[in-house]
Amino acid sequence: MRTATTVEASTGEHWSQTADFVVEAEKLGLDVCWVAEAWGSDAPSALGYYAALTDRMLLGSGVIQVGTRTPVAVAQTAITLSNLSGGRFLLGLGASGPQVMEGLHGVPFARPLARMRETVEIVHRVLDGGKLSYEGTQFTIPLPGDAVPMRLSTRAEHPVPVYLAALSPAMLRLTGEVADGWLGTSFVPEGAAGAYFTNLDEGLARAGRSRTDLDVCQGAEVAFAADEDALAAMVAGRKKELAFSLGGMGSASTNFYNNAYSRQGWAEVAAEVRERWQAGDRDGAAALVTDEMVLGTTLIGTEPMVRERLRVWRDAGVDTVRLYPAGESLEDRLVTLGRAVELVREIGSAS
Repeated sequence: MRTATTVEASTGEHWSQTADFVVEAEKLGLDVCWVAEAWGSDAPSALGYYAALTDRMLLGSGVIQVGTRTPVAVAQTAITLSNLSGGRFLLGLGASGPQVMEGLHGVPFARPLARMRETVEIVHRVLDGGKLSYEGTQFTIPLPGDAVPMRLSTRAEHPVPVYLAALSPAMLRLTGEVADGWLGTSFVPEGAAGAYFTNLDEGLARAGRSRTDLDVCQGAEVAFAADEDALAAMVAGRKKELAFSLGGMGSASTNFYNNAYSRQGWAEVAAEVRERWQAGDRDGAAALVTDEMVLGTTLIGTEPMVRERLRVWRDAGVDTVRLYPAGESLEDRLVTLGRAVELVREIGSAS
C-alpha cells in the first residue's frame, strides 16, 4: 500500500505549522498529501505553496467541490498545479453536500451525479488540449450566440489523474467508470464488498476496466494506545466526533456518512444517533455510538492492533491508506505518522 495523509491549510495554531507538517511528512517517506477544502481554506492556493516546499511527494486536492467553480476553471487549476509541481498533482473532486453547496456557496445541489460526470468529461477534454465544444444537461460550452469554441493557451505537460470522493452507490459506479482513483471514508473492510466494491466494480465493468485500473484510497484516524486503558479512553473520546458525522453532516434530509454506516450494518443506531443529534441531544447521540463503530472505521489501537488492521485494509482491496495522525502537538502527530508509515512498509515487505 501507498501512504497518504490529508491536511487543511487553515487548521492548526499557525498556517506555518501545517506547512511544517507537510514538509516533515515528505521526509518520513509519505507518498501523497491531500489538501481538504470543506468550508475552510481553498485547496489550490495551499497546494501551490506546498508544491514549492516539497520535491517528491504527490499532492492532491482532497477535494475541489464541483459546482463552486466552472469545469474549465477546475481544468485550468489542475493544469497549473500539475505543471508547477512537475507532474505531482492529483485532481480530487467531490460533490460536497446540500448544506455547504446551498447554505454557503448559494449553488443548487440538485443533480450532483450529472454535474460530476459532465465536469469530469469537460476536464478531460480541456486536458487533451483541443478546442472545447460541449453540450450536456448541466453545461453547454460555448453558450449559444456569437461565441465560438476556444482552447486554453496553456497545455498540460503531465498526465493529471482524476479521483472522485464517493459514498453513494450511484457516485461509486461513476467513480469506477470514469476516475483513476476513489477517495473514500467511513470504511469498514468487513462490510466494504457490499457497501462499496460491488458498485465500484459495476462502474469499472461498464468501462471495460478492472480493479487494477483504480487506486482505492481510504482514510482513517491513526492513533497508538500504550495499553487497554489508554485505548478505552481514546475510543470514548472519538464517539462525539462520530456522532457529528452521523447526525450533523449534510442537511436534515441528506447525510451520506449516515447512509454509508447504515449500509455497513449499523442502520438502526445510525438513524437514532441522527435523530438525537438533530433534536439537540448531542451527548445522547454520542452515547449511542458503540466501541465497535469507532474501532471498525479507524486505525486506533495498540501497535499490534493497528498493524493487524492495516493488513485487513490491504487484503480488503485498499491501495493507498490515508492516515490522519492523532496528537496534541506537531511533534506528536509526526511521531504517530512516522510509525504508521513504518508499519505500512513492514506489511508490504512481508507480503
